[in-house]
Parts: sequence; structure tokens; C-alpha cells
Amino acid sequence: MSKLDELLRELCPDGVEYKKLGEIATISRGGNFQKKDFLTEGVPCIHYGQIYTKYGLFTDKTFTFISEECAKKQKMAQPNDIVMAVTSENIEDVCKCLAWLGDEPAAISGHSAIIHHNQNAKYLVYYFHSQMFFAQKRKLAHGTKVIEVTPDALVDITLPLPPIEVQREIVRILDNFTNLTAELTAELTARKTQYGYYRDKVLTPKDDVVVETLGNICRFVRGPFGGALKKEIFKPTGYAVYEQQHAIYRKLEFRYYIDKQKYEELKRFAVHPGEMIVSCSGTIGKTFVIPENAPEGVINQALLKLTPTSRINVFYLQYFFDNTISKILNSVARGGAIKNVPSVEELKAIKIPIPTLEVQQRLVEVLDNFEKICSDLNIGLPAEIEARQKQYEYYRDKLLTFAETGNTILSRAEQSRAEQSRAEQSRAEQSRAEH
Repeated sequence: MSKLDELLRELCPDGVEYKKLGEIATISRGGNFQKKDFLTEGVPCIHYGQIYTKYGLFTDKTFTFISEECAKKQKMAQPNDIVMAVTSENIEDVCKCLAWLGDEPAAISGHSAIIHHNQNAKYLVYYFHSQMFFAQKRKLAHGTKVIEVTPDALVDITLPLPPIEVQREIVRILDNFTNLTAELTAELTARKTQYGYYRDKVLTPKDDVVVETLGNICRFVRGPFGGALKKEIFKPTGYAVYEQQHAIYRKLEFRYYIDKQKYEELKRFAVHPGEMIVSCSGTIGKTFVIPENAPEGVINQALLKLTPTSRINVFYLQYFFDNTISKILNSVARGGAIKNVPSVEELKAIKIPIPTLEVQQRLVEVLDNFEKICSDLNIGLPAEIEARQKQYEYYRDKLLTFAETGNTILSRAEQSRAEQSRAEQSRAEQSRAEH
């Protein structure tokens, strides 16, 4: 019998109590400071946007601060409070939250809820990321472009509240899962840093390597302007229209097609295997090498097509674009809300080192191997992280689900399997460390 089973039998033999969030917490809105108020030191502060991008489930330190004068006008989260972002662009992210575990109050921005409670903060945060909570927030959310769950609506969220000792044991079990995932993620980050170092090193030209302009080693074609590809001419099938998304996501999925007559008119803009397309409007500098199995089609106005000469390996060219030239393009981009690359003539003047084709091929193979280790979700650490994350989510939802009689839906047999799984993980980690 697991320790959790023992605690449940001892402390709540007649059932786990369910309550409304409003019964165990007071919920208030955040303040009104903005990013322009950020300082490198001062009073800790959390901006709602940072909850999506910078923080995990818990934190005892902030990335930013505000002045004491500014803090006097703000709403503060006390240690052990939960900070929840109540607006988002999608239903998945709205209500993402963290537990503030610092030693002093922290100022909280607008579009946030501050949940002051009398429970285990980590237990609540784990629950607020569960499928049970997701099902409830979906009913409370409103909006289209911006999804919102108002702080006032959160008081009606129902959640199981076992005794604090039980909450603490559930947190201990789930912390083991999250800590293991964090360790694996840290290792993957270290490998990516190592990859970045070697990538930059191998792409740094030697003194005796010839340097050429892009115009001398590639043929450039910018996508057609002037309404050549209006939506009115698109067909359900035919010749594919390559868009910016193909350079960004590198997937052969198409929304638009043109007929043979239009394709013949635009044949100058046709793509062929071995050529490279580059996004040149909005998201700039993303690349995609056209594979052998790609359908025939043409590029639209948001793309640039490069046809390499026999002097350059197209994948060597792609690595240079991804890691060096794209930065140049973004630094000289023009326009307001939507940025655009400079003229084709300016692009042709960008210089690139050209070692022998044999050396180019070796560099590509080295970089491909590093890329595969870091990015391929079917092998190595990324696959293991993904598996551990799914395992954590499964047991999180099981551990946080209680029948109203108080008997956990997670049986003792499942608890035993969970403990066995954690033991296997520990052995695997130890074995990996030894090797």
C-alpha cells in the first residue's frame, strides 16, 4: 500500500470534500504597471505575458522589478498566492498560472488574477493545469480573438480538497515527475548550446576559403506581384501555390492551387527539387529546400526562390541562411507593421564563404547529426522528454481525480505501477549517468 493510500484511509475515510474556489480563496485583479516600468532591481513584479513565456509552475524569483514608488499603486501577490493570466489568444493558454513562492510580496500586472488561499499552493497549481480544470474553464471562457476568463467567474470553479497532508503527498509525487522532466530539458538545452557553439565554429570561414556574393552562386527569383495570384483564380486541385508557411514550417501542405494555363503563364516562378525558398515578408529569412517528392507549383509574392549553381551545396547554403543571413535580412528589413526584405540586388551583394564541395558536404553532415540529436522527436532526449511529459500529465490527472465518496479513482494497483515506473526512471537515470 502506498503512502498516499494510507493517508487517504486515515484522514478521509468518508470521502474527499469538494468546494468552490470562492469558498477557500479570495480572488482579485492585478494592477496596471507596464513593460516600460521594468527595472533590473527593486520590487519584484510579474507581468501576465511572462507567465506564458518565462515561468514554469512555481517561482520564488522574478525576472523583472519595478520601483517602490510604482509598487505603491499596484496589486500585490503575497507569498504562497497563485498568479493566473486570465486572457490569452487561445483556450489552451488562458488561465495558465504559477505559485509565487518568494519571501516578499510581488506586484502583479493587469490581465491577471491573484488567488489568495489557505491550501497547498503547489497542489492548486497542479490542479489548475489538469484536464478537470480545463473542462470547467472552457465553459467560463468567452471571446474570439482574445479569450478571457474573468476573475469573478473563477469563484465557481469546483475542486477536490483533501487534507493538507494528502495534498502534500500528491505534490511530492508530481514534483518527482516534473523534476525529472526539468533535468532532461536542462540536458537537452545544454546539448543545443553545444550544437550552437559547434555550428558557429564550423560555419566560420578559414582564411584561405574563397568568399563570394550570393549573386554569383545563386539565381534569384522574387514571387510575382501585381495580383498574379488572386484568390479568384485558385482551384481545388492542380498546380500548388507555395506560400510563406512552407518556408516557415517546412511541410508540404497546401491551401491553394492553379490550373495548367495559369501555371504556364507563371512558369518563371515555378519551383523544382533542390531549389530553396525564403520567406521575405512578415516572418523573414525562414528557408525550405524543395524535396524530390514536392508537387509542381509556383511561389507567391511573399517568397524568394534561390537556384544554386554547381559550386554550392544547397543545404550548406540553407545552414548559412538559417544562422547568419536571416539575421542580416531582419536587421535591414523595411516597412511598418509588416517587414519586407530589401531589394533582390541588395540580397545578391551578401557575401558567403565557399569552401570546396567536398568540405561543404562534410560540414552539412556534421550539422545534420547535431540537428537530429537536438530536434528529432523520434530519438534521444526529445523523445524521452515527450514520454515523461505524457506520463506526468496522465498521473497528474489520475492523482487529482477523486470520487465523491472519497475513494480515489486511481487504484492501489495503479499507484503501485506508478511507484514502479518512478523506480525504473530512477534506475534509467543512474545508468545514463554512469555511461
